[in-house]
Amino acid sequence: MSEPLLRYPGPCRVGRLLRREKRFFLFVELDGREVAAHTNNTGTMLGLLRPGSPVLLSPATNPGRRLAWTVEALGLPRGGDFFWVGVNTLMPNRLLSALSGAGLLPWAAGYATLRREAVYGESRLDGVFRGEGLPDLWVECKNVTLVEDGVAAFPDAVTARGAKHLRTLMDIRASGARAAMLYIIQRPDGACFSAADYVDPVYAEALREAAAKGVEVYPVVVDIDTDGIRYGGVLEYRDFRP
Repeated sequence: MSEPLLRYPGPCRVGRLLRREKRFFLFVELDGREVAAHTNNTGTMLGLLRPGSPVLLSPATNPGRRLAWTVEALGLPRGGDFFWVGVNTLMPNRLLSALSGAGLLPWAAGYATLRREAVYGESRLDGVFRGEGLPDLWVECKNVTLVEDGVAAFPDAVTARGAKHLRTLMDIRASGARAAMLYIIQRPDGACFSAADYVDPVYAEALREAAAKGVEVYPVVVDIDTDGIRYGGVLEYRDFRP
């Protein structure tokens, strides 16, 4: 097995989901007792929160943190086994750098530097690539955990902030620079990628408009295992209009 692009803080543990409370807390059975784990995913995690399903937990890197565990992934059944769905929303930004460094973003080849958490106007985007003689390439990353009928889809909840990012990317593209959406699909069962009209039609329409105006769309799959995250390939972006 290849080395992970990103390793989890270790060693990770696998527990069983009991319930979610107040968006940021998952209660998990671990070693026969109930523990509270932190989740940074404030979305609905639609279809993933199944009591009794596996939960991948990494230990908190700050020993003084009140919650000792962070939720990295949730398990979904497949045949007699299961697969992991990565739900840590910090990973797409980290993967932007890791994928670029590993030469796995051909559309960003030739750029010399990547500045993460870059500000454009009133928006903070995940990064901007710069290189001599090349137009700046601004990138926003999103975490994809939803698959319906074989289609990986974003978002899983209404996101005004996400639509704002798309408008910023359209402004960037109109200025003559490049702009791209990088969708990190943290599960293996999608055959293509599209916007989730049935969740947020405003975001879906904004993505259509952005793509028509030259904003590049790149859906990238990553594979989740207990030791970290590996590259899993790319999907086609398709516009499934309702």
